[in-house]
Amino acid sequence: MEPTPRSPARRRLLTGAAALTASAALTPFTAAAASAARRRTPSGGTYPPVEWVPANPANFTVADRPTQYPVERVVVHVTQETYPDTLKLFKDPAHKAAAHYVVRSADGYIARCVRERDVAWHAGNWKYNTRSIGIEHEGWIDDPTWFTDPLYEQSALLTAAICDRYGIPKDREHIIGHVEVPGTDHTDPGEFWDWARYLQLVNEVSWQPAE
Repeated sequence: MEPTPRSPARRRLLTGAAALTASAALTPFTAAAASAARRRTPSGGTYPPVEWVPANPANFTVADRPTQYPVERVVVHVTQETYPDTLKLFKDPAHKAAAHYVVRSADGYIARCVRERDVAWHAGNWKYNTRSIGIEHEGWIDDPTWFTDPLYEQSALLTAAICDRYGIPKDREHIIGHVEVPGTDHTDPGEFWDWARYLQLVNEVSWQPAE
């Protein structure tokens, strides 16, 4: 989502208002932990648990993907907004934007707001919208305390599942930040997003059954 200037009382993104400050601190991701988790296959289902919190139909385009459009990328966003206020924005027909998923900072809880078969208006570029899944992460780009362990871990599980479902390579060419979308004026996920850690977590998980 779009970063916007702050005022003494509130920080705004597009039409939204936000409050709260984060207290969670990042815990170093050790080599031992990485080794223990490497190439694990989650049990049960094909995605981590998500809650269906539908966006207003005015904020996405009904489609039939991947038949109508191939799904080729995952786009990482930062909300510049709290989790509950982001969901409120996506329910507002005047907002004219929504992502497929929103990940909560404190515990990694995931809301699905737009079905993957539909085109969410999240990237500000129609071609990228039609061919990507957008994942919003609660927080602000200039405050890394929002990027907690649960947020990274649950988001990585989701991204790994999406990549396995559509055959998307788990690399930086296909898992990109909003800032990398052509024509965008957005800067998220920002300099404090740990891409090395995130890609490592994504690549440690396979939702495909072992042969």
